[in-house]
Amino acid sequence: MVLVGVAVGGALALVAVLIPWLPPADSTQAHKIDDLYWFVTIICVVIFALVASVAVYSIWKFRAPPDDFDDGSPIHGHTGLEVVWTAVPAVLVTAISIYSGVVLTQIEDVPAQHRIVQVSAQQFAWSFTYPEAKVTSGQLTLPVNQPVELTMTAKDVIHSFWVPQWRMKKDVVPGIETNLIITPNKTGVFTVMCTELCGLGHAAMRARAVVMSQEDFQSWLDQQKKAAAAGGSAQGKTLFTQQCGTCHTLADAGTKGEVGPDLDKVLAGKTADFIHESIVNPNAEIAAGYKANVMPGNFAELLSDQQLTSLVDYLTKTAGKG
Repeated sequence: MVLVGVAVGGALALVAVLIPWLPPADSTQAHKIDDLYWFVTIICVVIFALVASVAVYSIWKFRAPPDDFDDGSPIHGHTGLEVVWTAVPAVLVTAISIYSGVVLTQIEDVPAQHRIVQVSAQQFAWSFTYPEAKVTSGQLTLPVNQPVELTMTAKDVIHSFWVPQWRMKKDVVPGIETNLIITPNKTGVFTVMCTELCGLGHAAMRARAVVMSQEDFQSWLDQQKKAAAAGGSAQGKTLFTQQCGTCHTLADAGTKGEVGPDLDKVLAGKTADFIHESIVNPNAEIAAGYKANVMPGNFAELLSDQQLTSLVDYLTKTAGKG
């Protein structure tokens, strides 16, 4: 029985170690969560190996002869075994609970010095605001090795923020503010996903998360400030990328959304008035093959008159010309 248990446990351990089950851990919080994951996994491997070995041994040792059709001998039980298989799981569950509580406290601890990014979710796009710079972007850009608190709100239904390499996941709920602490420790480009079924375009609700050095981050932030101050088509392109690019394709902006129609096709040659109406009243005219009530109808409230004008100006000049 011991040999069977060792063989089963060894095989499971090899499967757990040799197969890359998890994506890279690219945040401080991810390493803590992975440690907890493997702690629970090791316990599960040991328990499974023990149960499997007892089952295999029992099948071999106590199997009935081919010509034996009698009922098995009646047994009452074994008090010692019952105490063991009650006490051991209780101890293990308690250990998992305590360790989970410690990890949860560590990953939710808000450092004294940290950056705040306001995250807004809506069907079917993410937007990220940097309050100290008064900049909003459709791309989450963060400096490496600096803790960031994401303060998240939803404009319509429940969404859920998740970057697999960072491990941290949190629901974004209408009417309340949820918070997430992230300390990315590796530069690169990642994908922000919505993991809460939020409607027709849920699968396409993606955004880029870019982690860069502090110097590059400051340079990016300065560029975003200049684009916002410039207004006109420059601001319009930024607004389109952050508000519309997840759902629509537009060659000039480099977006390839498929939830809504290809704007290079449906807006080519259209007037500014038509484009303005399509933004503030999207159900006024529905493109062939698409459904009503998918695009939010509150952009007139979300955008200032100046922002709306710059977005219309940008689309008028670029749609169909990429």
